[in-house]
Order: sequence, then structure tokens, then C-alpha cells
Amino acid sequence: MTEEMLKKIKQLPPLPESAMQIEAVYQDPDSTFNDMVKILEKDPLLTADILKAANSPLYGFSREINTINQAVGLFGMGTVRGFALASIVKKSFTLDLSPYGIDSDIFSLMSKKQHALTTSWCLKKEAKLLGILSPAAFLVEIGKVLIAQQIITDKTQQKFKEALLNLENVEAAEREVAGVDTPEVSATIFEHWRFESGLINTIRNCQNPEDAKEEFKRAARILHVARTAVPLNGVLTDESITAAKELIVKYDLDMENFDKALESA
Repeated sequence: MTEEMLKKIKQLPPLPESAMQIEAVYQDPDSTFNDMVKILEKDPLLTADILKAANSPLYGFSREINTINQAVGLFGMGTVRGFALASIVKKSFTLDLSPYGIDSDIFSLMSKKQHALTTSWCLKKEAKLLGILSPAAFLVEIGKVLIAQQIITDKTQQKFKEALLNLENVEAAEREVAGVDTPEVSATIFEHWRFESGLINTIRNCQNPEDAKEEFKRAARILHVARTAVPLNGVLTDESITAAKELIVKYDLDMENFDKALESA
């Protein structure tokens, strides 16, 4: 991690009280479904954001979700926590992704598709991991915002554009030009905000899952697959899906439900 990037992360504003309350409820082993609903319903704007996300056609539900109670019931506390944190965290940043050749709408689409693919894929057989994977899939790319800021400040946009073309690997281009990559920066942001260690470890090691702690390796592998399937522009291609499926075989993950999840991706 470069000194410049650490300084940017340390200057980030604290998360609002609503995020702290959501985390407190989620981390409390004695908390209930209703405790989470009560916290979320206190914030009408956040409630609207969560319901908008939950009703995305990417999740394939045939009926409209009208209440937080319904959302938590259908998705579970872990996934709704992911919806909430994604909404709160992204409002903490000014998004200028121009060095990557994308705008804020494409960036949002990429995050949503990674999250929807991960959630749909894991809902049946890996539901216990969604407490980590849901916010991780939504938020893993947030480090790009600070890397883009650094590239703009350093006036290295052209150098970065050339690195993206020549290396054909986003993380490699980031490391060459900015000295850091997205998983490292994102994980350090959430460390700064004192998120739980499982989320931080999963994000930090999502490109190299074998480096994750043993208990988080499977989550890191799944996140690696999702990021491979959904590239920078948010458009799944035959090439990206083939690469993702090669990882599924390598990691011995669930191919059947991945194929089902792709139907609505």
C-alpha cells in the first residue's frame, strides 16, 4: 500500500450512524430478523434504495417486493445488509471512473451484476456465506474510486490506458501505474471503517484465494469467479463466462447453480 493511498483512506469520513447500527445488529448473535427490519425502517431513503435494489430484474423474482420485511424474508439478513451497506458506502464517495473508461452508471451496473450473480448462485447451497459475500460482491470494486482519483491527480491517465490495453488485466495495470490494486485498496478502506475480519480477508484475497485464511477461502474463490464473469464494463461475454467456469472447476464449486444464475445475469 502506497503512502498516498493510505493518506486518502485515512481522510475518508466515518460511516453514518445508520451503517453502524446495521453492523451492530448483524454482528450481535442475539439479534433477530425483526431487529434488522426495525433499524432499516427508521431510514426512509435507505429503505427506498434497498427495495429498488431488491426489485431489480437481475434477481428474477416474479412479484414485487414492497416492504423491508419481505426483502429480509426473501434474501436473508446477510444479503439485505449488503444492499444497505452498498447504498450507504457509495454515497460516501464522489465517483469519477474516467481513467477506467467507464462512468458511474456502468460502475454501478458492474457492482450490481457481480452481486446478483453471486447471490443467485449461492442462495441454495452457500447461503451461510452470503453474510460475507453479499456486501463483498457489492463493495469489492469501491477501491477503483480512490485509484482513479490517484491516477487523475498524478496525471497518468494515458499511461494507465496503455497499461490496460497492453496487460489486459485491470489489477496488473493498477499495480503498474498506481502501485496498488482494487482488492487491496477496498480491503484497507473496510479495515479503516472497522468492518469484520471475514469481509476484509475475503476482499483482500479475492484474486488469490489460496492466500485467504482457511475459513474464508471458499468465499474468496466465489468472489474471484463472480469478478471474472462480470468484467469492467458490466457485460458478460462468452470469454468471461468460460474463464469463470474454468475457475469453478479449479475450485470445485457448484456449476449447476452457477449456470442457473447466469440465466438472469
